[in-house]
Parts: sequence; C-alpha cells; structure tokens
Amino acid sequence: MDMSSPSQQRVTELLVQWSQGDGAALAELTPLVYDELRRVAHYHLSGQRPGHTLQTTALVNEAYLRLAVQTNPHWQNRAHFLAVAARAMRQILVSHARNQQAQKRGGGAHKVDLDEAALVSPEESKQIVELHEALEQLSALDSRKAQIVELKYFGGLNYNEIAEVLKISRITVRRDWEFAKVWLYTELRGDA
Repeated sequence: MDMSSPSQQRVTELLVQWSQGDGAALAELTPLVYDELRRVAHYHLSGQRPGHTLQTTALVNEAYLRLAVQTNPHWQNRAHFLAVAARAMRQILVSHARNQQAQKRGGGAHKVDLDEAALVSPEESKQIVELHEALEQLSALDSRKAQIVELKYFGGLNYNEIAEVLKISRITVRRDWEFAKVWLYTELRGDA
C-alpha cells in the first residue's frame, strides 16, 4: 500500500479533526473509514466459509458502532485507527465464537440474528477461541509480538503500517511476525 495516497492522508486528517471534537469530520470520514473497515474485515474473513456476504457487513457494522460511539478518541493516524478496528473485530469474533460454543453445549439459549449465525461455523468458532487464548499467552510472554499478530492477522495491516502504529522498524516487525507465527503454530498444535 502506498502510505502517501491522498485518501489515506485525508483519512488521517479527518481522524485528527474528529479527535479534536469536529463532528463534521466524522460525517465526512464515515464513508472513507467504512470502506477501510470492510477491507480489514474482508481480509480477516476471507479464510472463513465462502458465500456469506453478510459476514463482512455484520462484522464491519459492529466494529464501526464500537468505534463511532467513543467519546474523545485520540486517533494518531489512519494506521492507528485500523489497529483499534482490528482489535474491535477480534473481540467481536471471539465473543461470537464463545457464544456459539456455549450454544453448542446447550447453555443460555437465546434468539440469534441471521447475521450473527452466519458469522462463523462451530469449528471456526473453536479455532478463533483457541487463537485468542494462544494470543493471550503470547501477550504475557511478549506483548509486542502479540500486537503484531493482531495487527497483521486481524487488521490486515502490512509491515510498514504495523511499524508506524508500534513505532518500531519494519525489519523488527518482520522478525517478530516470523517468530510469532512459529510460536503460535507450535502452541496451537500442542507440541512441547
């Protein structure tokens, strides 16, 4: 991605204006950010079951609502906003996965929206929860590596964008990503 494209710069300008209390900036920002959030959600959900166009929409809408209702947000730039959006999407997916697993065990039956039901399959729910738990363990060992995984896997950010968000070099991001992938693979496989 070209980090200097006009739309990306405009998103950063509008985020800063919104952080400073400009409600008009939020109105102009919404269509630009919504497309960005759809890209992030689509990136993450591309590995899920095909053919569920509402999956992306449901995830984006929920994440956007969580981001839009924040009072006095302090967005540094577009990459920072996408990092927070990635975290929100991860939390949404983990919450849905846990709810689905509880339903599988018969606990707390409740009415489920069609978009929620189409979000992930039971097997994918288990994998999302296992990944979340492994990321929590990695975070206890090395929080920066866990943040990199979250930004890359859940946020779809590239090395340059992650480096910008975390204020570290691109090569450090790449090294940490490679380490984290191996660590998570080993952890999720259950190897000693």
